[in-house]
Amino acid sequence: MKKRILGLALCATLLAGSLAGCGGNAAKPESEKKASSASTQTVSSAKQASETKSETKSETPASTKPEAVTLNVAYMPNYGSLWAVENAIAQGYLEEEGITVNLTEFQDGPTIIAAMESGSIDIGYIGQGAHKLCINGKASIFALSHISNGDAVIGGKDIKTIADLKGKKVAYSSGTSSEDILVKTLAKEGMKITDIEAVDMDASAIVTAMLSGGVDACATWSPNTLKILDEMKDATKLSDNLTFKDKTVSLASWIVMPKFATEKRDILVRYTRALFKAMDYAAKDHQEETSELIAKRIASDKDTVYAQRGDADWLTGKEVAAGAADGTVEKYYELQKKDFIAAGAVEGDPAVKDYVMLDVMIEAGK
Repeated sequence: MKKRILGLALCATLLAGSLAGCGGNAAKPESEKKASSASTQTVSSAKQASETKSETKSETPASTKPEAVTLNVAYMPNYGSLWAVENAIAQGYLEEEGITVNLTEFQDGPTIIAAMESGSIDIGYIGQGAHKLCINGKASIFALSHISNGDAVIGGKDIKTIADLKGKKVAYSSGTSSEDILVKTLAKEGMKITDIEAVDMDASAIVTAMLSGGVDACATWSPNTLKILDEMKDATKLSDNLTFKDKTVSLASWIVMPKFATEKRDILVRYTRALFKAMDYAAKDHQEETSELIAKRIASDKDTVYAQRGDADWLTGKEVAAGAADGTVEKYYELQKKDFIAAGAVEGDPAVKDYVMLDVMIEAGK
């Protein structure tokens, strides 16, 4: 119908032009006026429809944009803690999810969980040792970060074997992966922590104590381990996470308070999706670039940070999502839990699904 009206309008216009050429200002027939009016109305309607469609199209992306949210995120000053979140920021993956983060530095997992309990931190990163608190119901795990090999027990100049630790002064940080690997290392030689002079201290003080000779040995994590081994030429690494790979696995994870997990699950999916994209980006490549980002964050030099790239099996987001779906990730946490139970470090034997949000990892990977 529209084509027919437009056709009539065109014919009328041509006819009018012809008459004007022959007879000057001759009056237009009524039928021509109607056709011309119909043509004008049709074009105007089409224009209005086009503008309305264009306006609707431009509004659509805004309506589907995720709700903006700001999160207070806790980290530790090392490659393992920051490798994913720094790339999630730098590559714009968090921005795509409508998430802004305020990063705050802490020295260990238990302190991070305490800050989360106080309400000052929303999301935190933890190493192996603090997972026992999650098993005990203090926090919920929503994303696996990587499989760690950053912890170690190091002996000074007179400590060459694990057996040499007996009766010696050994620095460690209670409740952390430092304590975890120390207990495992002593057990390897049939010893307990009561068989040494255990000195509980803040993680940041362990390096100073070791280098100054204030302790005979220590249990700590990277980059502390790298600094000690680099500066103490007569130091000996007695064990690391891989020493016990036939019995357990050392994990690093992202956590929240159980209430946050229940009430703001959608935010966790969005945050995890951004992390997974960053892990895909940085797990196998871009490690120098990642080291530069981290060095800037923690006011260190790039080479020191880059040396930490061997501290873990850096998993991609795709690997974690697939592992959460096929049961692999659940088996990791089950093995970890059984090890804590054997060491008497946790209460009861809760199902992994009670404190690990496998569903968040699966959904974030879709």
